Amino acid sequence: MITAHDVSMRIGARELLHEATFRVDAGMRIGLVGRNGAGKTTLTKLLAGEDATSGVVQHTGSITRTGEIGYLPQDPRTGDMDVLARDRVFSARGIDGILRRIRKAESDMGTKTGDAQAKAMERYSRLDAEFDAQGGWAAESEAARLTSNLGLPTRVLDQPLHTLSGGQRRRVELARILFSGAETLLLDEPTNHLDHDSIVWLREYLAAYSGGLIVISHDVELLRATVNTVFHLDATRGELDVYNLGWDAYLKQREQDERRRRKERANAEKKASVLLAQADKMRAKATKAVAAQNMIRRAERMVAGLEDTRRADKVAHLRFPDPAPCGKVPLTAEGLSKSYGSLEVFTDVNLAIDRGAKVVVLGLNGAGKTTLLRMLGGVEEPDTGEVVPGHGLKVGYYAQEHETLDVERTVVENLRSAAPDLTDTQVRSVLGSFLFSGDDAEKPAKVLSGGEKTRLALAVLVVSSANVLLLDEPTNNLDPASREEILGALRTFTGAVVLVTHDEGAVEALEPDRVLLLPDGDEDLWNDSYRELIALA
Repeated sequence: MITAHDVSMRIGARELLHEATFRVDAGMRIGLVGRNGAGKTTLTKLLAGEDATSGVVQHTGSITRTGEIGYLPQDPRTGDMDVLARDRVFSARGIDGILRRIRKAESDMGTKTGDAQAKAMERYSRLDAEFDAQGGWAAESEAARLTSNLGLPTRVLDQPLHTLSGGQRRRVELARILFSGAETLLLDEPTNHLDHDSIVWLREYLAAYSGGLIVISHDVELLRATVNTVFHLDATRGELDVYNLGWDAYLKQREQDERRRRKERANAEKKASVLLAQADKMRAKATKAVAAQNMIRRAERMVAGLEDTRRADKVAHLRFPDPAPCGKVPLTAEGLSKSYGSLEVFTDVNLAIDRGAKVVVLGLNGAGKTTLLRMLGGVEEPDTGEVVPGHGLKVGYYAQEHETLDVERTVVENLRSAAPDLTDTQVRSVLGSFLFSGDDAEKPAKVLSGGEKTRLALAVLVVSSANVLLLDEPTNNLDPASREEILGALRTFTGAVVLVTHDEGAVEALEPDRVLLLPDGDEDLWNDSYRELIALA
């Protein structure tokens, strides 16, 4: 359970949240909604007891927690990246250590002789009994069911985290949180990187969850299937509006509330206008000046006492750059391969990106899609083969985990470093079009929400004049309006694009002419038969 009392959050002069008081009890499945940058991720971090301030966000009020809390952040790069994925999941209940000791005893039994082997057998027997007494074998079976339902095969669980794709690490972290048995779950965009079957399973799991739950998600179907309460964080007023309703009922109630507010405001403004007109006539006469001032004050009070009507959420205005001139084939990959130890990701992949080509890369999680884009973008070296730049190549790389951003630098510093030739006025103008103005432009990138990082990374692309865009899940973490902006920009961009996505709408907007299938590296002309693979990829 979580209890928040008079919690406020502020960035500079901007108040994200004003004196909110609420509880998260068992059985409450809360959808936390609001536009990108409203403060949803920051609030969730505070509730989880994480460091959400970094010296930038000031907060007041009190938060008390009882019972274990399971927190899933947007960024899966947490914990020791050298541990096995299986041990990361087991660490949620503290049984990873005893399992490592059991494995060591098993190894010693097979490799040692004499007294050393006898001791290893004795140690194994003792550890096995201890593990069984802690319910370890039943827990291992439970973890196996969770990981299987989230699309994590055994071979992935036996790999170190640093060898996994961003999507696989995300699934491991989600499995760890669900396996923890926490009484309260705080999940920030839990469906990111999940395929269709895993999303359907997660909806059913959360709909039946008996503990407390706060979920941030742009997946409307997840919210519709799971939540029974909605917290709306209003970015304009800094207020947390609480609706003890399911998702569809919330949408209907919010529209009714908005119509009521508009009607009340229109009536009050009409009456205030009449009073102001009468006061204007009276103020010319000295004997009626005091009465006129009273009328003016009364008119002001009539309007000031009303609830604010909802303002349309601002949306970043996105247009990908006019591509810089380049040759007929600006980018070529020849004989690329990548392995992590004995695990072969892909081998002998060849790809030629023609000027203006539109290519979709498809494959299951772990097939190497992100790795391929990192190689094409010069971020990661292949084990064999090479990436050959053509005449005039200018690459713009959008990384799904935003590794291209310097999280220790501010928003404005990140854009300046990407476009050093722009004047300060031009930098501020670009950032303003991506909804970073005033204090927001001075925030360190490390405190940005997933949606804000996406906007900043896209702003960097806009000033790049790239003629080959490498886009890895560019619509993740975005609200519907911002997503539509990206899709519109994809439709009109005349340069080449290599796209990795689970978003069918993004593929439709791109109108690809080719598809590359990993890990085999097969290339084909695009046709609608590949459409059903997008959500599975």
